[in-house]
Amino acid sequence: MFKTVRNALKVKDIRNRILYTFVALIIVRIGCQLPAPGVNRDYVAQFFSQQFGSNGTAMNFFDAMTGGSFTTMSIFALNITPYITSSIIMQLLTIAIPKLEEMQKDGEDGRKKIAEYTRYLTVALAIIEALSMAIGFGNQGYLEGGLNFTNA
Repeated sequence: MFKTVRNALKVKDIRNRILYTFVALIIVRIGCQLPAPGVNRDYVAQFFSQQFGSNGTAMNFFDAMTGGSFTTMSIFALNITPYITSSIIMQLLTIAIPKLEEMQKDGEDGRKKIAEYTRYLTVALAIIEALSMAIGFGNQGYLEGGLNFTNA
């Protein structure tokens, strides 16, 4: 096994891909540990324990899907969920919209264009989800120093 790994690392392309993967994993793990600015982590932990407890709720599932970074309110709290959601939406839209279905059947260029649309939708969904979380937690009083959107 070690001989196979050693031989794989001799190939420059494979070595670069493995290194890129490790660097990406390190960045994601660091981002999942850094707290989001203005968030009082103690309040958020208290909120989750009061509202959802330890039973199998949807929020606990969402937290598990984000690697636990949601309950700690890290800067990567949304993790990969906006991309997964946008991929599912785009797959459904390729069935519903004939132009997208045609693009998908056009080959590599069409699939690249659909992937580009998926990335745009991912950014839009991430912004919407982040703002929704900020408004929701701000109205609950779990953000330090503001972002309160109530009229009270």
